[in-house]
Amino acid sequence: MPPRTVSRLTGSVWIWPALVALCVGGYRMTTPDLWRDEVSTWTASTRSLGDLLRMLDHVDASNGVYYVLMHFWTSVFGDSTIALRLPSVLAMAGAAAFSALTARRMFDSRVAGLAAGLLLAVVPSISRYAQEARSYALVTCAVAAATWLLLRALDRPGLGRWAAFSACLALAGGAHLISLSTVAGQLTLVLLHLWRTRSALKLRLLWQYPLAVLAALAPLVPLMQLGSTQSNRQLGWIPTPTVEALRTFGQWLFASLDVYHVFVALALATLLWSGRRLAALQLLLLAVLPVVGVWALSRGETSYFIDRYLLFTLPAWASLAGGGVGALYATARRWAPARVCAVLALALIAVPAVQALPQQRALRSAFSHERNNDYRSAAAVIAAGFRPGDGMVAPHGEKNWAMIGPGVNFYLPRSLHPYPVFLQNTAAQAEDLFPTECPVAVQCLGRSDRIWVVTFEDAADPLHSLPGDQANALLAQYRPTEVMRTRGLTVSLLELRG
Repeated sequence: MPPRTVSRLTGSVWIWPALVALCVGGYRMTTPDLWRDEVSTWTASTRSLGDLLRMLDHVDASNGVYYVLMHFWTSVFGDSTIALRLPSVLAMAGAAAFSALTARRMFDSRVAGLAAGLLLAVVPSISRYAQEARSYALVTCAVAAATWLLLRALDRPGLGRWAAFSACLALAGGAHLISLSTVAGQLTLVLLHLWRTRSALKLRLLWQYPLAVLAALAPLVPLMQLGSTQSNRQLGWIPTPTVEALRTFGQWLFASLDVYHVFVALALATLLWSGRRLAALQLLLLAVLPVVGVWALSRGETSYFIDRYLLFTLPAWASLAGGGVGALYATARRWAPARVCAVLALALIAVPAVQALPQQRALRSAFSHERNNDYRSAAAVIAAGFRPGDGMVAPHGEKNWAMIGPGVNFYLPRSLHPYPVFLQNTAAQAEDLFPTECPVAVQCLGRSDRIWVVTFEDAADPLHSLPGDQANALLAQYRPTEVMRTRGLTVSLLELRG
């Protein structure tokens, strides 16, 4: 392969990574069932804008920007599984493109740029969250874009470049506040850049970068204040991280220990052979400091230390690893033809791709997102026997977290509307993610001749997941006629006693 051919293949370094990420993220994207967090996205984004904003005043404000964006998206493209997940697929393709551009800029190597974007595209956790209707892919893309835009602004400061950087940083923070920890890594990138910059430009950057960050943070202050009041309710389930959790975090972040090890090896190659150790150090700090910072913060009252919250650090890892591929390619070029070196570079990229295949296959199984509750099969049982006027009961109250009622409703045909039994207010009326139950169950039983009851699976008592007053109210007037079990759920049909 002559040098001109290599140049043509790597000339637009972002195109191939974006296309590969688009293909990997889009492959079998509808196979995994929606899990409860994705159901939350569906229930929030399909409300009226007024109902959504009122909900955010009480819960999930940290995801508020994402929910609002998804509200407008679903208004145009609908609320199918493809429509809900497609923005994440597109966002991960964008993250791969910006990772490539960052590596191209940092190492002045087209090969490094191409490798960085392709490496990011094959990371299992990247394709996992490319197929999830949550904010993590959008945040990853926004942070990757902010990094590249920051580098451009540092090279040649200007109002347009700083404004673009601020907008991307604000988008990342608005979609998930934890992503603002990337500023810790960006700050070291800026300081190391200033260290080697001439004095005239240094003085401009000393005030322009802080001003750009403040411009990004200013509109997020109300969101931060609101999010802090809601954190105990939303994050109380995350344990306080240990030192061991920090040490082993890489394998969970990449969703593959083998792939993580390859990235670390390529990062070491970047530090040893790239000839751009300062650039490698900047990317390493950009990848590591947010993780360490969130880990330290999580040692306090509230923990935020979970892999998907820090997914946005992976583009920095990819750019760093891409530098290693570029360095090894440049070293090999001293002794071997371009054709041989290109094969070597592709082989280095193929190693983590092959290692990730078992995880990639597993991530595309029906229950890879929702391992416990098969909403789809439960909905199919109800749809097969549904009659107009039928009611439905699902666990709420303390069991709202399972999202059984909304999850089943998502998979029911849109023409079927079971009457919600035992609910005093819908989630929208309650201005919450969850509905509220009637204080006196028998008063909200309704007049349905038949009621479908969907509960957690239990061989002995299909109504065991319901509060005692609800189960007693049902059994006093209805008798079970059918009991069917799916993965993690039991679907019972109750008919009015004659």
